[in-house]
Amino acid sequence: MTQYRVAEIVRDDVPTLTPEMPIRRAVTELVQARAAAAIVIGDDGGLVGLLTQKDCFQHALKASYYQEWMGSVADQMSRNVICVDKNDDVVSVAEKFLSCPHRVFPVLDGAKVIGLVHRSDVLTLLIRIG
Repeated sequence: MTQYRVAEIVRDDVPTLTPEMPIRRAVTELVQARAAAAIVIGDDGGLVGLLTQKDCFQHALKASYYQEWMGSVADQMSRNVICVDKNDDVVSVAEKFLSCPHRVFPVLDGAKVIGLVHRSDVLTLLIRIG
């Protein structure tokens, strides 16, 4: 089973945001892309965070009540991001999903983010090969 690698199921068509981006614009990009999360990239091109739909909920709720959007991606994003490598085997990533509440992990090729792996895609592959 270890012959299956994350690289085979990584999604590379994910929204990319910057920390300075207004949160309203970022939420709109997430919704329009029907994405569970977006990677947040710093000036050096490296990963600085992850913005998930869940990260946006409280802010969106406040904005709907007060009719005002304030803040940036940096104010809402998760900074301590658990990543996986494109060469990690799918079983080890499945085990990581079991021990973490996350629905996605950024996938790295060296230091470069190449996309996201979704919990649902790992499960789909496990069903297919099991």
